[in-house]
Order: sequence, then C-alpha cells, then structure tokens
Amino acid sequence: MFDPASLRYDANGLIPAIAQDHATGQVLMLAWMNAESVARTLETGRVTYWSRSRQSFWIKGETSGHTQRLVEMRLDCDRDCLLLLIEQTGPACHTNRRSCFYTALRDGAEVELMAPED
Repeated sequence: MFDPASLRYDANGLIPAIAQDHATGQVLMLAWMNAESVARTLETGRVTYWSRSRQSFWIKGETSGHTQRLVEMRLDCDRDCLLLLIEQTGPACHTNRRSCFYTALRDGAEVELMAPED
C-alpha cells in the first residue's frame, strides 16, 4: 500500500502538485501538499492542498464551489513532484479563469490567453 511518507518533501515538508484536467490535459494550477494533505486527498478524493500563506489545509473549492475531484495521482521519477489528474468544477484559478497559466510570453510581450469566467 502507498505511504505518503515515501515521497521526497522539501525542507518545509512540502511537495509541488500540478493539477491537470484529466479529460483535456490542460494544466490548471500548481500548489503545494504535505504528507497529510496527500493522505486526505487519497482518502476522500477531494483535492486537499497545504496553504503556505495560511499555514493550513485548503480543500480546493470548499468556499468557492470550484472543486477538484481526484481521478489519478502520479509521482515523478524522483518522487519529489506530483501530477494530479482531476475533474475540475468551475475555474481553477482564484482570478476566476479556467487555468492559472493564462498569460503567455510571445515576442517579449505578455499575452492574456483567457478571460475570467462569468
């Protein structure tokens, strides 16, 4: 059985977690998890991150309704980064956009790729 303690966390006990739409492959966001948030996510299927600013657990969508349901969790080759294949309800970004990666750099200029959802 998988043990979250087997992952390689940074000095603060955190591991980066990339959220990707399981159906489209679109990268939605990057956040941080600790061993307990990994365990909670696997146990409940509701993606739970660790908020570095609040120093507390953050169940994605708990207040906004923009939830993330875990479809599959993948580990990278070094076991120091997670890929979360998820089912996203509503926008993933706090700016109300589908993805946090909505700005491209093209020919030295920033280009906004998507507008906030209504």
